[in-house]
Amino acid sequence: MRDPYDVLGVPKSASHAEIKKAYRQLAKKFHPDRNKDDTKAKERFTEINSAYEIVGDETKKAQFDKGEIGPDGKPRFTGFEGFGAGGGAGPGGFTRGWRTGGAPGGGAPGGDQHFEFHFGNEAPGGGGRAGFDPSDLFADLFGAGGRRRAGPQPTRGDDVVATATVPLETVAHGGSARVILPSGRTLEVKIPAGIEDGKQIRLRGQGQPGSMGGEPGDALITVKVAPHPHFKLDGRDLRLELPVTVYEAALGGRVETPTLDGKVELSIPPHSNSGRVLRLRGKGLPATDGKIAGDLYVSLRIMLPETASSDLDARMREWRDAQPYDPRAKMS
Repeated sequence: MRDPYDVLGVPKSASHAEIKKAYRQLAKKFHPDRNKDDTKAKERFTEINSAYEIVGDETKKAQFDKGEIGPDGKPRFTGFEGFGAGGGAGPGGFTRGWRTGGAPGGGAPGGDQHFEFHFGNEAPGGGGRAGFDPSDLFADLFGAGGRRRAGPQPTRGDDVVATATVPLETVAHGGSARVILPSGRTLEVKIPAGIEDGKQIRLRGQGQPGSMGGEPGDALITVKVAPHPHFKLDGRDLRLELPVTVYEAALGGRVETPTLDGKVELSIPPHSNSGRVLRLRGKGLPATDGKIAGDLYVSLRIMLPETASSDLDARMREWRDAQPYDPRAKMS
């Protein structure tokens, strides 16, 4: 796996904002939706996401820069420190050396071997330093009873996050949505009816694979409701601006009103002004998870005919002269 800095085309000294900018540009360029017939673009997109998972995360970036993890995000094993070939003093005055039977500097194979430890400033053959037991060293390295400690333990894979943008109708009635994970893998996500905007769906085991046989992480999918041409989502309620004629507003009556379940008849009281709000109970998002169904709030908007009418103009002048009124009187 390539160095994540090389994959994103940024230097190691790049800031988080620079790394994020480079990632977005590359992800947009090589996104599978823009390169449907290009398998190399999909591989490149996967590589870009994997690189950003390392250097786009401050913790993992620091670990990678220190050499604690590799470009695949897995820990690097550096072995034991402090045991070099030959003698010499180690940290804390620890001296070690190997001596085999035979002449100094070497011996016949199979000869007796001798391993010496000297601690602090003691001379070889002298008494051990007070308060220090050489067996503690082996206990740290190999565990109790001289048994070697277990190797790296299985670790759980990281969770991944993605967003599912769905139509309002899907949120109202339930359905599914196609989501592309940062790794480039595509999932079909079941959208439950009545889920609210911004809520998260957890898909168990669909995240990054674990290491050393550990269980995989989860995929956390945030539901985003796409804008609707008529309805506006307000929590679990819906809001709608309904155009009405001058005579419907003045005389009242029943008019057809769209809802997410089809058209219904709405009663408009006589002498209704623009901005008057009428409520249709239970016509918002459906009930779910112990939450009651939302309502649909309809705001009236009085509309004049789209084409000019001399007859309407004459009637309005008669009305103005016979029954004038000032709707802005309370604003003074």
